[in-house]
Amino acid sequence: MSQGRDLTRRQVISSLGAGAAVVGAGAALAGCSKSKDAKTDEPKDKGEANKDVSPAPTAGSGKSYEWKMVTTWPKDFPGVGTGANALAAAIGTLSGGRIKVKVYGAGELVPALGVFDAVSGGKAEMGHGAAYYWKGKHEATQFFAAVPFGLTAHEMNAWLMYGGGQALWDELYAPFGLKPFSGGNTTVQMGGWFNKEIKSLDDYKGLKMRIPGLGGEVVRRLGGTPVNVPGGEIFQALKTGAIDATEWVGPYNDLAFGLHKAAKYYYWPGWHEPGTTLELMVNKKAYDALPEDLKAVVKYAAAAATLDMMAEFSARNAAALRQLIDEHKVELRQYNDDLLREVGRVAKEVVAEVAQKDPLSKKVYESFDKFRQQNIQWGHISEEGYLRARALTFA
Repeated sequence: MSQGRDLTRRQVISSLGAGAAVVGAGAALAGCSKSKDAKTDEPKDKGEANKDVSPAPTAGSGKSYEWKMVTTWPKDFPGVGTGANALAAAIGTLSGGRIKVKVYGAGELVPALGVFDAVSGGKAEMGHGAAYYWKGKHEATQFFAAVPFGLTAHEMNAWLMYGGGQALWDELYAPFGLKPFSGGNTTVQMGGWFNKEIKSLDDYKGLKMRIPGLGGEVVRRLGGTPVNVPGGEIFQALKTGAIDATEWVGPYNDLAFGLHKAAKYYYWPGWHEPGTTLELMVNKKAYDALPEDLKAVVKYAAAAATLDMMAEFSARNAAALRQLIDEHKVELRQYNDDLLREVGRVAKEVVAEVAQKDPLSKKVYESFDKFRQQNIQWGHISEEGYLRARALTFA
């Protein structure tokens, strides 16, 4: 965890009670979750997610705050949008109603890609999105969302919490008047939707693909054209031919958008986003004005939201993939090893070049890469080794 002004876990438990620790926050998130339809996994009664469920402030509890959270996601969209709703509700519950957060979907208060400026400028106190959308602000933002062939979801959490990543993220966002937190993780994503098979690097030439961040720069280097289309516009762009291919998240979210109705082939693995961190950004003046116990509420509610979203995507992606294959007859394709080796080679070049653009990008990259290198061997004998053993048993 970051040092300095952040409280230790023991101090947090002391000031808030045991329920304010991550486990307690996770329970609050789970309690704020909406019921799901058994077949589609889409939330029922979508309006319920954004109702104020915060209890009234208790007598003598001090000043209360009414905050806005703007998001890059379509309103109440499964997983990412509902995750933002649950995070906001958990902050209200854990604060005893002293912080009430109203959530706005993309386009309701600001455009999907206007979240960073809205929170930085004080139009909203909080924002929920993904840091690679802000590469125009600083190249290093991309390292805090997803790096091609980079860290998995578990490794990203480890780097942020125990590998120095959070301190670097704070340093990066400070000039913009922002305090960042991990506020979700979609886990490993899918490789994308295509209307032609992708067998070699030549198949990327001339391809217009919706793909953000560093993955988009890799596609550009391969001869394609990356397009940064907000989530709510992807289906129409793919259907009309404005783009030739797209990646979004994974089976759960891709099914909700109906992407299987606009493309034939569904590729894996998602080399471009191995464990995508979503962020909760808070206007730093607003955050600094909070008393210490409420700062801790925001911090630990965000941490619990990350764990909750990882669990939800792991559960719902598995079910949605079966639905895509069995009911919608989607053709699943695996990138071949030769292609992945070549894409990986190009990705290394792209990421290394980004790291050389300024001293802070270099500093972030060196920390990120050192952590990745030291985790490769452990990952090989732990998660990878176990999954191989399980596959031998349940082949």
